[in-house]
Amino acid sequence: MISLAFFATVINYLDRQTLSVAAPILREQFHMSNQDYSRVVSAFLFAYTIMNGLSGPMIDRLGTRLGYGLCVAWWSIAAALHAFARGTFSLGVFRFLLGIGEAGNWPGAVKVVAEWFPEKERALAAGLFNSGSAVGAILAPPIVAYLILHFGWQSAFAFVGLAGLVWLAFWFTMYHTPKAPAGAPAETVIPVRELLRTRFVWAFTLSKIFMDPVWYFYIFWFPEYLKHARGFDLAKIGIYGWIPFMVAGFGNILGGWMSGRLLKRGWSVTMARKMSVTFFAALMTSAIPAVLAREAWMSIALVSIAMLGYTGCLANMLSFPADVFPKSAVGSVYGLASMGSGFGGMLFTLITGWVVERYSYTPVFFGFGILPLICATILWTLLGPLTPGRHTGARNA
Repeated sequence: MISLAFFATVINYLDRQTLSVAAPILREQFHMSNQDYSRVVSAFLFAYTIMNGLSGPMIDRLGTRLGYGLCVAWWSIAAALHAFARGTFSLGVFRFLLGIGEAGNWPGAVKVVAEWFPEKERALAAGLFNSGSAVGAILAPPIVAYLILHFGWQSAFAFVGLAGLVWLAFWFTMYHTPKAPAGAPAETVIPVRELLRTRFVWAFTLSKIFMDPVWYFYIFWFPEYLKHARGFDLAKIGIYGWIPFMVAGFGNILGGWMSGRLLKRGWSVTMARKMSVTFFAALMTSAIPAVLAREAWMSIALVSIAMLGYTGCLANMLSFPADVFPKSAVGSVYGLASMGSGFGGMLFTLITGWVVERYSYTPVFFGFGILPLICATILWTLLGPLTPGRHTGARNA
């Protein structure tokens, strides 16, 4: 079951990274400035922000099988439509449509984890499915570069759209919700309005405003950085651009392993999760020396460490909703909190375009090296303990 969520996440990131790899070609063809490109990226993030608040409750209401499947179908069709873009505006429209569907991936996958894995295994299971983001990002540069160089940029978008439709055939054939034990009490259904009144949802949402934009910067801007700041051409981006994402894949496993190890040693869930997030957030400060490095290989190595730090953090943060709320509310909680992810991503993407256009990448890397520390501070000071039922009076099943 977790492999289905893993492959959906791989495809999700193939769809996202196709634009990043194709950006140097599309920017020249459509005459896009840095700020034009940032607006196209923000169109995706704007839709992603809105739909995070809707996709989670939708998946909770329709069930994981149907709700998650509808999200993948939508984003796969939207990805293929990119092949028909004829300028900055139409490209932005298709990115907006893509954001509507892709917002459902993490609420859906987090719900898969909640349905199938106990507390001590959740962070590792979340890390396993989330490693699909790194795998998708690893595969995108060589695959997309090859398709663009041999068949044109339209073929790359058509390919990733088709991949999602193939996944759907396996999903609807294989996925089912595990049966509850005989005599188990029915889960409490928590209304969205009640979730919005909880301290956890607001603090978790605020923390994601400062954490997730760092990842968005790397996936949307790193190929651009390699081209304009390090002098890489498209072929060279295809050869080296996947390396940080490969390293990031290990962070998913290490993050889940670390908190699982601390739990086995008798640490509380709160301390194990928050200490793990703090450790990996500290690794993300390597973004600062990355932009100052003279050699491109050193910059790529330091960015790789920063990206490993992000996935290590996320493997634990993905487990937070299931640690506190019943499975019937997990998709809604993560979706609502991810509105902070989309809002922060949209805001910092626009800032990135403005700063790069007028100054350079240096202040941008400094900023994205500091943001994870702000996130960790919020988790320690505002989130409160990760105690089942504490925020709603409901118990985890």
